[in-house]
Amino acid sequence: MFKIAAAFGVCKIVSPSFQKPLSLGITFSPQTQRKKERETMVALCVSRSDDVVIKSPNDKRLYRVIELENGLCALLVHDPEIYPDGVPDESGTVEYRENDVEEEEDDDDEDDDEEEDDEEGEEEEEEEEEENSEGEEEKGKGGASLQTKKAAAAMCVAMGSFSDPAEAQGLAHFLEHMLFMGSEEFPDENEYDSFLSKHGGSSNAYTEAEHTCYHFEVKREFLKGALRRFSQFFVSPLMKSEAMEREVLAVDSEFNQVLQSDACRLQQLQCHTSGPGHPFNRFSWGNKKSLVDAMEKGINLREHILKLYRDYYHGGLMKLVVIGGEPLDVLESWVTELFAKVRKGPQTKPKFQVEGPIWKAGLLYRLEAVKDVNILDLTWTLPCLHQDYLKKSEDYLAHLLGHEGKGSLHSFLKARGLATSLSAGVGDEGMHRSSLAYIFGMSIHLTDYGLEKIFDIIGFVYQYLKLLREVPPQQWIFKELQDIGNMEFRFAEEQPQDDYAAELAENLLVFPAENVIYCDYVYKIWDEKAIKHLLQFFTPENMRIDVVSKPSVKSQDLQCEPWFGSSYIEEAIPPSLIEIWRDPSEVDVSLHMPSKNEFVPSDFSIRADNLDHDLVNASFPRCIIDEPLMKFWYKLDSTFKVPRANTYFRIYLKEGYASMKSFLMTELFILLLKDELNEIIYQASVAKLETSISLVSDKLELKVYGFNEKLPALLSKVLVIAKSFLPSDDRFKVIKEDLERNLKNANMKPLSHSSYLRLQVLCKSFYDVEEKQCVLSDLSLADLNAFIPELRSQLYIEALCHGNLLQEEAINLSNIIRNNLSVQPLPVNMRHEEHVICLPSSANLVRDVNVKNKSETNSVVELYFQIEPEVGLDSIKLKALADLFDEIVEEPLFNQLRTKEQLGYVVECSPRVTYRINGFCFIVQSSKYNPVYLLGRIENFINGLEELLEGLDDASFENYKSGLVAKLLEKDPSLQYETNRLWNQITDKRYVFDSSLKEAEKLKSIHKSDVINWFRTYLQQSSPKCRRLTIRLWGCNIDLKEVETRPDSEQVITDITAFKVSSEYYPSLC
Repeated sequence: MFKIAAAFGVCKIVSPSFQKPLSLGITFSPQTQRKKERETMVALCVSRSDDVVIKSPNDKRLYRVIELENGLCALLVHDPEIYPDGVPDESGTVEYRENDVEEEEDDDDEDDDEEEDDEEGEEEEEEEEEENSEGEEEKGKGGASLQTKKAAAAMCVAMGSFSDPAEAQGLAHFLEHMLFMGSEEFPDENEYDSFLSKHGGSSNAYTEAEHTCYHFEVKREFLKGALRRFSQFFVSPLMKSEAMEREVLAVDSEFNQVLQSDACRLQQLQCHTSGPGHPFNRFSWGNKKSLVDAMEKGINLREHILKLYRDYYHGGLMKLVVIGGEPLDVLESWVTELFAKVRKGPQTKPKFQVEGPIWKAGLLYRLEAVKDVNILDLTWTLPCLHQDYLKKSEDYLAHLLGHEGKGSLHSFLKARGLATSLSAGVGDEGMHRSSLAYIFGMSIHLTDYGLEKIFDIIGFVYQYLKLLREVPPQQWIFKELQDIGNMEFRFAEEQPQDDYAAELAENLLVFPAENVIYCDYVYKIWDEKAIKHLLQFFTPENMRIDVVSKPSVKSQDLQCEPWFGSSYIEEAIPPSLIEIWRDPSEVDVSLHMPSKNEFVPSDFSIRADNLDHDLVNASFPRCIIDEPLMKFWYKLDSTFKVPRANTYFRIYLKEGYASMKSFLMTELFILLLKDELNEIIYQASVAKLETSISLVSDKLELKVYGFNEKLPALLSKVLVIAKSFLPSDDRFKVIKEDLERNLKNANMKPLSHSSYLRLQVLCKSFYDVEEKQCVLSDLSLADLNAFIPELRSQLYIEALCHGNLLQEEAINLSNIIRNNLSVQPLPVNMRHEEHVICLPSSANLVRDVNVKNKSETNSVVELYFQIEPEVGLDSIKLKALADLFDEIVEEPLFNQLRTKEQLGYVVECSPRVTYRINGFCFIVQSSKYNPVYLLGRIENFINGLEELLEGLDDASFENYKSGLVAKLLEKDPSLQYETNRLWNQITDKRYVFDSSLKEAEKLKSIHKSDVINWFRTYLQQSSPKCRRLTIRLWGCNIDLKEVETRPDSEQVITDITAFKVSSEYYPSLC
């Protein structure tokens, strides 16, 4: 795989708390205000550039770069789609009117937590994969013609963890936390988040090696009010001592979330073993020990944090991005007014003195893994390449070293049973792209056999590097990457506004303003010498080797990394091996350069441009085929007008979920099919035509999406193989081993484990992970090859084609499916149906389980309330009430249990929709308190909610409603967002493609009394309709025997099988 995802190294925090906001009492008239803004703009803006930013020809946004007198550089973005009908006259003055009626209760906006509703609940890969959860509902993204977009902003400060003082490590991250805790103008700790949450917004921040980024999004008309509060982070933060004492615990809780992460442990080992005094030699997360110990040693932490702020938080080191619907002149006037008081400073970034290499040469580090993994990580230190972004020589090399096609290193290692995956490139995180050096990494996931052959594998890597030296850099490969980059840039899909703002702000720190967008795509300068120069750094003497695995035997030479407590061994590499690697005697004939990519498109015509109005403007998908074998939905895109299409298929397989054995064989078949298809789908993915193959109960879910010209050809290639594929013995052994490893690693994360345990209770058909391990061990290739023909003998397919394809082209895709999968239809009664338990009246169920990882200190409590099935005329109202309740309650919950009581880093609540059965869930994860205590604190909070709801004034209630409506009607940022929203309606068998629009309409008639009645009916234990299931997951440092006498109303589930057999279930809805 080309590029290594930024799996770790980014600390993120959102720190809302709840207090009564400060009323400013501003009474300027709009006319006076606009006059003052114009005067301020002229006085404080020292430079202004329009039309300097290179943008896609399809990008309708306008960009302006300004610099203020204090050195702050700002990129202003006018997005005309935020106010598609024009900016209202009163835009920007809303903040003054609402200050007169500032209300008390509020909640921070985080997107609805999506729930894994298939039986696994166990996807724990470090990299994020596309999510496809059964029966889940997303709050927002659901309207049609009434859709709107949010405004957003981001600030990047050119100071990060490299600037931590040695005596107070993690201080930059701690400073990031503290800026959320009130300012002179807005002293209440959660004023900023409170303002955002009541106006459909959210915020976040993260600390990198050389910068810290803060960003938010908000309902469009409240941008200036949000900017006013945001600006005070950088003008006059309070950083009160009492807030610092509490927030140290939040930093510590955040660290505890990653304490058992192998990726984070490896990163910290690399930091720990870097040269003394090197900026890499840091503990960037920070925790209670690093910060509180500093205080106990006599260090004044507040003085240190204020010094860090004074030294680096000034205009010269700040890059601001503001995205709004207002004209650029208005946005400029706001920025000059609100950020003028930021201290002036030079535009000189911190410089770090470095002597010698980052790491000692000739060493191998063996890190003891938490999970059952075999990972070989190789890293080479390159010079800083910030100035060479137009050449992208490192990306040229990453493309070849991480390639997965024929002749690639990946294909070579896989064919020999040594590895299952390989990725290569310079990571996106700050430590890998610093001003000191670029770190080029290669991460290889090994088989058990491969773990025994590490030195041989490294030898093959150097054979491929020798090939790259012998075959001169190929301009046609660079041209191919250039064409793909330009294609992506020309038809770039939008992302959420706050993510875009943060990305632009980060880029402004490194690249010239004109290339702030284009820098990520551009391959402008072909420089063969630069590529050859970089290849000189790929030597054994410049290589670091890390192996992450479970040790087979305990060594006497174990060392301990002090912050994570990880065990590792440092070994010297024999000089004879280094000599062999330096100049391999030969290059295996199986290794060769890739062939030209047949999937790069050349037709970018837009189908909607040549059709009549009625065909183009269909709001929802239409069912164009409805047969016993197939149901096919189609929608031509006329919104985004990009040459992309998304084609999604759910293929119901015969007997795919009939038993645990058949389910495991189905899973093995899917994994082996993906393995067989890898070279084809990888080549297409390089050309931005992606393929996803996954299993959802008895359904193979196939998604082919991206640039549409070559989509039919790729679909045909995939199906030709899928219809007749039978696995070989060698690949069966490798993939079975990999599946066994995944099952062993399931539920290692407490939050995933608690969700798994809840779904195990709720879902009638649920195959236990440990039982699956037992059954899998006995499966043979003969079993699988006998099963596959039966699995494929009867099928039912439901599909969606959405994007830049005409109806006849969509029908052609259906014919490709039909011609390759010409089997008997699978009747309805043979398709798997999921049933969800119907908890009895007044149920108060409890399930106690120990954490799977014996070193995991975190405990979790999930308190789940079952509501009603999603059926009937009241279903939309019930969903609206649950979402609105969540809007109101989430912030007070976070403020009380996280900010004030500091129970743990994770404190959240959200609606849960499990196969269309509505529920509501409260979750707390803590490394400090046991589950019984945590449950008591949640219950105490819930007991006070009626008073909170009753005390909510009308203006506050209406704000929550309007904030929720804004989310529901938020415009899909890209074609794929819209496709996923439509697909969820199909897979859940709702087919209500404007469900969020209907919910937004229903909200208009909902009163506060409706929310109170909903709460009393479903969440108050005195109500017979209050049905509770509590999952209590006990950390390793707490004994389950600590459970004292239980309340009489509590029913403990000790035998899950017996409990489920005796339970009643709702009819299947999807």
